[in-house]
Order: sequence, then C-alpha cells, then structure tokens
Amino acid sequence: MPPQTYRADGGLRRVGVEVEFSGLHLDEAAALVAQAVSGSVTSPGRYERSIDGDPAGAWQVELDFTLLKTLGRRERDGAELMDAAGDLAEDVLRLVAERIVPVEVVSPPLPLDRLGTVNGLIWELRAAGARGTGEELAYAFGLQLNPELPATDVDSIRQYLQAFLCVEDWLRERAQVDLTRRLTFFADPFPKAYARKVVAGDYAPNLDRLIDDYLQDNPTRNRALDLLPLFLHLDADRVRAVVEDERVKPRPTLHYRLPNSEIEIPGWDLGAAWGDWLVVERLAADPRLLDVLCAEYAAFLAQPLERLVGDWAQTTAAWLTRHQLR
Repeated sequence: MPPQTYRADGGLRRVGVEVEFSGLHLDEAAALVAQAVSGSVTSPGRYERSIDGDPAGAWQVELDFTLLKTLGRRERDGAELMDAAGDLAEDVLRLVAERIVPVEVVSPPLPLDRLGTVNGLIWELRAAGARGTGEELAYAFGLQLNPELPATDVDSIRQYLQAFLCVEDWLRERAQVDLTRRLTFFADPFPKAYARKVVAGDYAPNLDRLIDDYLQDNPTRNRALDLLPLFLHLDADRVRAVVEDERVKPRPTLHYRLPNSEIEIPGWDLGAAWGDWLVVERLAADPRLLDVLCAEYAAFLAQPLERLVGDWAQTTAAWLTRHQLR
C-alpha cells in the first residue's frame, strides 16, 4: 500500500490497470475476465467487449486500434456497393491489425485492496496463451497504471510530478523498456529543460501555470507519466486549446505508461511495476525528502559535464536505498 491510501473525501484510493497482449481472441479474453469478476459479456462493437457486474464498474476488452473500433460500431449489410467496399476495407484492416495490434484488458478504477484481482486474471490469461511484448519483434505491448490521486490540489500534483521526474531515469532502467516500444514512441522521457524548471527550489506554481508549463513542453500522450487526462479533468478548455487528440479522456488519475507487458513470462504480474511506482508514492508523501532529492537532481541537471559522464539512475538507486524508499 502507498503511504496515502485514502482520498481527501475519505474513500479508499483506486487504481485502473491496462494490460496489452496477443495470443488470445477477444471473446477468449472476455470470457476469462467475466469468469474472474463474475460478470456478463456484451458487445458494443465487433472489436470491443464490455464485462458488467463488477461493483467497481465495467471491464473492457478490445483491440487497441481506434479506427478499427469505430468501424466495428457500424452496421454491416453489404447491400450497396459502397457498403461492400467499406466492409472489405474493414476486413483488410482487421487482418493487418490482428497481426500487430494488441488485445487490451482495461479494468475499472479498482480499490487499492483489489489489485490481487488483476494478478489472478493475469495468471489465467497467461495459462490460456496470452503473449507479451517480448514474444515478437513487432510487438510493442505495455502495462499501464492509472492511480487515483489522494487529492487534486496544485501542491499534491506538483509533488507527484517532481517525485516522478527525479526518479524517471531509475524507473526506466528498472523497467528495461522494450526496444520496439521505444521506437514507436509510447513513453518518451520528459525533456530535461522541463525537468529543470519543475524541480527548481522556487517552483511553486498555481494550477493554471502548472498546466500551462506542462502543455508548453508536453502537448502529447507520449510521456512515461501522462498528465493530460488529469489536467483535462481539471480544466478541459485550457487543455483542449492545445491538445485536440480525442484519445485523451478526462479522469482524476495519473497515467503511468512505462512498464512492458511481459505476460508470457511465468511469475510476471503487477508486482514489479507496482513496487517501483510505490517509490514515487513515498517520495510524493514526504515533502522534506522530496525537496532534498529535487535539489540534488537540479544540481545534476545544471552541470553539462556531469550529465554527460554521470549516471543519474545509479545515483538515484543509491539515494533511495540510503533513505529506505525502495
């Protein structure tokens, strides 16, 4: 459990989980999810399944391809020439997509004490034949965590962001991000100029400035910690003035996109990724230690030679061990 287990309103914090894989058809994966949560399966489209019945909300199983999901929601009858041509185009797209696009299981926001449900499901999916990003060179599959914040005031958000920036290099080394995922721009590092700004000792923005600074340097989902959903939840007009990507949905959570999906490896589950994320949680919950690490990271970033020859990931690992944060 993280140090802060409850929201400001007194409710237990929640976390959403997204797991990508190949090796199973939609209906096979949906049946396993339904069995795990005692739910029932419906089909919003040809490439989507919804599993209802979990008190936390609906689970989703889908092909992670927006265009194909959109096509899959339209009726097909082939009566008109244009309809037949569209059906053929969809079928060709589906054949290509099924080769490289993952099936994705998306949980609802689960209370922290229910993460074991996801682990149990991962074990069932693996036993049924699910395969992760290391199975083939073309695969770029991830495990994504959407932890709800304990509070959404500007200081809480800033502390989580600063904590993540300070340990991002260490997290990347721990995650050993798959080469294909790096080449396909799923979770790029934050720009170092932006990190320098945010970890500076005098960085104390109001919410408007925090969002504007983020959007100026990160108007993209392509970050290891994507804050666009959170900022869209807090100030939709400000974010939509810069980011038009309809894939960005508002929610009061962080979106941690770094870990690989290695579901084919025996014993792999949420454990390692969640354990690493808890380091961010512990830092964000301890402003005194966070200020110390921010100062050390700011000093490192201010020295070009040190950045060239130094190893911040190793420095971070030693610092975290010394302060018993890992």
